Amino acid sequence: MAVFSRLLPTIASAYVGQAIFAAIFVPQQNEKFYDFCGAIGWATTTVLSLYYPSLKAKFWDGLPGPLPPPMSFAPRQVLLSAAIGLWTLRLGSFLTMRAMKAGGDSRFDEIKKRPAKFTFFWIAQATWITLVGLPVFLVNALPKQAHTPLGPRDYLALALYASSFLVEVTADNQKTAWRKAKANKLHDEQFISSGLWAISRHPNYVGEVGIWAGIWLLSTGSLQTAAYPCGTVALAALSPLFTLYLLRCVSGVPPLERAGNMKFGTNPKWQQYKNSVPIFWPWGSTK
Repeated sequence: MAVFSRLLPTIASAYVGQAIFAAIFVPQQNEKFYDFCGAIGWATTTVLSLYYPSLKAKFWDGLPGPLPPPMSFAPRQVLLSAAIGLWTLRLGSFLTMRAMKAGGDSRFDEIKKRPAKFTFFWIAQATWITLVGLPVFLVNALPKQAHTPLGPRDYLALALYASSFLVEVTADNQKTAWRKAKANKLHDEQFISSGLWAISRHPNYVGEVGIWAGIWLLSTGSLQTAAYPCGTVALAALSPLFTLYLLRCVSGVPPLERAGNMKFGTNPKWQQYKNSVPIFWPWGSTK
């Protein structure tokens, strides 16, 4: 379908952008800007997905006229693009400042010394952008007249996004404040177990999954129109599902749990914390 072909420039831009960053930073063995480059990838792909038809008409077809203002797009397109923009600005700046302050990212201590593997992680970042951003890219590929009006489901999706965003920000801020207090000798706790961290061992990741579930839900009103075939909504659901899989099973919870066990495995308080606080969902299992 023609509408799917409009996704190709957006997807290509994600891979080209991260490949360029890899060409710059892999030879330097520099991982400090990995998350910052990811944020740039998110911003550029989102803007391109929204403006590709206008950019093509202006610079490829040679049609005169300015680019349309943001509010000229369908409300669902504006809301979804703004949701990604807000998330990108917040998380990108948070992770980048953390890496700069720490002098690097410990995840890449060994990986950055192996050029092929380090390059793979930059390309994997482009894949992450493509799969997780899919609901927004699909919605932005539609012309304005193809979108349905906002309804109760969309407002529920916005509430899920906003509450999940608040959970993630609060969890990150609580941990930052805890670390600052520890550095100032205001407490001698070995690990954080207060605030949201008292109801989940990884509340920031719970918030992250909720953010993308809200974005997917907001996209469904446009993905269920005649412009897309049956199954497009399910395809877009790869976004929150892939996020959940990555955080819960791959790059989020498992390495942090292993690190915690190595650092605090003999500490009775750590064992008590692990046995009493759910590992992920506040209502879930401790294992």
